[in-house]
Parts: sequence; structure tokens; C-alpha cells
Amino acid sequence: MKKQFYRRMAAILLLLGLGLSACAPQEQKNRYSAYSMDYFDTVITVVGYEETKEDFDAVADEILAQFAEYHRLYSIYHRFEGLENLCTVNELVDGAHRTVTVDQRIIDLLLYAKEMYTLTDGVVNVAMGSVLSLWHNYRTLGKDDPANAALPPPERLRAAAEHTDIDNMIIDEEQRTVTLTDPLMLLDVGAVAKGYAVERVARDLEARGVTGYVLNVGGNVRAIGGKPDGQQWTVGIEDPEREDYFAYLQLSREAVVTSGSYQRYYYVDGKAYHHIIHPDTQMPAEGFLSVSVICADSGMGDALSTALFCLPLEDGLALIESMPEVEAMWITEDRVKTVSSGWNSYVKP
Repeated sequence: MKKQFYRRMAAILLLLGLGLSACAPQEQKNRYSAYSMDYFDTVITVVGYEETKEDFDAVADEILAQFAEYHRLYSIYHRFEGLENLCTVNELVDGAHRTVTVDQRIIDLLLYAKEMYTLTDGVVNVAMGSVLSLWHNYRTLGKDDPANAALPPPERLRAAAEHTDIDNMIIDEEQRTVTLTDPLMLLDVGAVAKGYAVERVARDLEARGVTGYVLNVGGNVRAIGGKPDGQQWTVGIEDPEREDYFAYLQLSREAVVTSGSYQRYYYVDGKAYHHIIHPDTQMPAEGFLSVSVICADSGMGDALSTALFCLPLEDGLALIESMPEVEAMWITEDRVKTVSSGWNSYVKP
């Protein structure tokens, strides 16, 4: 696993630096990079141009500090002393969820999640925590003890699916409170939180005039302005089966988000079961190896890539074609590639 991590890190940094050597002598800014594995259960890579490493470190430290805050707020598995987060929203007290006063950033995330629920016709549903927690527990046990790995019992999944009505998530914007009115309902923001946090950090940097950076948070890539010489960033869409790339994209301010069946999974009786669960079947969605989305908003890209992974190709393509300035690429399990009408305008020649 460590070898695979360092291989991917090296590939990411190489791709983001393509074209540097040809123009370095004319540039007043230098390229630097930093990374962390402390937040959102993934690798966070920051690449940017500054005149000195001290200048870059100051920006990178602030970026990672913001991700640390979002990580604590949006965690559903860990409590943090003195903080009301999504984990405490999910907790039961005397058999019921309590009304929890939370940080505005949690309110904003959950309101955005409801927008994504509507946009995807319910495919992306943060109220599916009762189902997803079962899969999380069985996946964790299966990784820890592969010989006894098992699937969640279908009857338990069906019972859990009875408690996924997003209307039972009550948000009081004025009082900044969240209440889950179904005691068996749980929130799971895995389909939106990471991309949403990336977008919030990126927009904060843009508002302060920071440019020439790119963030990569576990497959959520967001460019913040081009390079100092005017070149765009080159970002690769990974082909996990051949240690290669399905496409090389050029970005200046856009986000590209990829959801893949190879990113988080475990084996049961020799078959891999990934983490993208279809809301109708309560089972891992089938048909695609990966789905990538390009758009201006990393949060929307995160939600859409998950939704497209669950939708039939024809329905997903129709959804993307109905949305201006949003493009997508689908790779089926048998490696057939389909792209939306404007995808190739981002592909590096």
C-alpha cells in the first residue's frame, strides 16, 4: 500500500508540474508542493507557485488548517472535545436524536446536500447513513479479517433503507440547529463533504487574490488560477488497471472529480465490493469502473460523479448534457469510454 501511495503521489506531482522546465528560467515564482494524510481519510496534495518556500508554506499551512476544521466538523465517526459536529448530530440520547446547535458551515453543507438530492432526483442522499454504516462496518471487519469477510444481510439493508427519508432532517437556519426526527436515521455526507470542503477552501483563496495553486483531495482536484506563465494545469484521470491514465486534462479554475469502484472496497468470496452504494438496491452500483466530472464547483462535481456512477449511462448523459459548463467521462467495467459533448475541449492535445 505504501508503494502504491508513493507511486501515485509521484505521478500527481509530475503531472501538475508538466511544462515547468521549459519556462523556469523566465519565471519569478517557483513551484512547491505539500501533502497531508491527516484529514478526510485521504491524501491531500497542495501544489502552488510562490517566490519563496516560506511564502508557499504560509499558504499551504493555512489550507491544511482549513481542511482540519472541515474534517472535524463533517466527521460522522469521531467526536472532538467541545465541538458539536455531524457525529454528535447522529448520536442518540435516551433513544432519540437531540436538537443540536452547530457551526454555520454544517448548516451550509446540509443545505447544499439537499440541493444535490433534488438535482440528482434522490440518488445522492445524505440521509442514507443507516444503510452506509452497515456497509462501512462490514467492510472494516472484512479488511481486518479477510477470511471471515461477509456481506451485510439483505434483510438488515432493507430495514435500514426504511430510515433514509431526507425530510426527516430538520434544519433551522435562524437558530443554526439540526434535528433528525427518525431515531433510526443517520447522516452520511461522504458523497458531498470532501468536494464541498475543497470548493470552500478554493473560494476563500480566490477571494483573497491567491492564484497559481491546485488542490487534490483524494480525487477531488480544483485549480485556482493557471500557472504564472499563463499555462494551464495538467491533470490525469487514472487507469488503475494499467497504471496509466484514461485522459490528460487542462484546467485553469475548474474542478475535476472522479468516483471509482477501485477506490474503497473489500473482498467477499473473491469478489470485490466497493463503497458506492445504489440507493434503490442498497448494493454497490454496477456497470462502471470510474466516472469523472468537470465543472466549476468541486462540491457539485463530487455529488454528480457519485450520482452518475449509479445512473444508467443514457440517463446520466442526458443529465450532464442538460447542465451548462459541466462535462463527464464514463469508463465501463469492460473499459468502454463515453464522454459528454464538451469533454474533449478540456483534453490535452
